[in-house]
Amino acid sequence: MKQPRADGFDEFVAARWPALLHLARLLTGGDRHRAEDLLQEALVKLWFAWPKVAGQAPEAYVRQILARAAARSARRRWWGERPTEQLPEMADHMDLSVTVEERTRLESALALLPIRQRAAVVLRYYQDLPEQQVAEVLGCPIGTARSLTSRGVAKLRQVLAGVGEPVR
Repeated sequence: MKQPRADGFDEFVAARWPALLHLARLLTGGDRHRAEDLLQEALVKLWFAWPKVAGQAPEAYVRQILARAAARSARRRWWGERPTEQLPEMADHMDLSVTVEERTRLESALALLPIRQRAAVVLRYYQDLPEQQVAEVLGCPIGTARSLTSRGVAKLRQVLAGVGEPVR
C-alpha cells in the first residue's frame, strides 16, 4: 500500500531523473559521483516537501536545492577520492564522436568557472530559465544573476577559444 506522501513522487523522479542528473553533473563540474550524491540529497529534501510542492513546481524546487547544495559543496576543501587526470588508453576500435568530444570539452570548461557563475550559466542556458527565475534559484537580485551569467559566458568563450586560463 502506497503512502499518501508518495503519490506522484516516484513518477516524477522516474521521468525527470536523467535531466536532473545531467543538471547536477554540470553544477558539480562534470563529476558524476558528486552529481549523484547531490541529486540524491536534493530528492530526499523533495520527498519531505512533496505534499507542499507536488501540485506546484517540484522541478523548480529541486533545481533550487541542487544549485544551493552545489555551492555549499564547492566550498568544502575535500570530498574524498579524486579522479586522475589521465585516463587509460582506449582500444582502437572505439571511436568517439565529435558531439561527445564537444560536450566533454564544454563540461571541462564549465568546471573552470566559479560555482555561482557555473550555476547561472547552466540554469540560464541549459535549463533555459528566464533571468528572473535564475535570480530566484540563486537567491540574488536579477542584476547579479545577469552579471554572473555574462561573466561566466565570457570566461567560457575565452577558455573554449584556447586563450588560456580565465582570469578570476
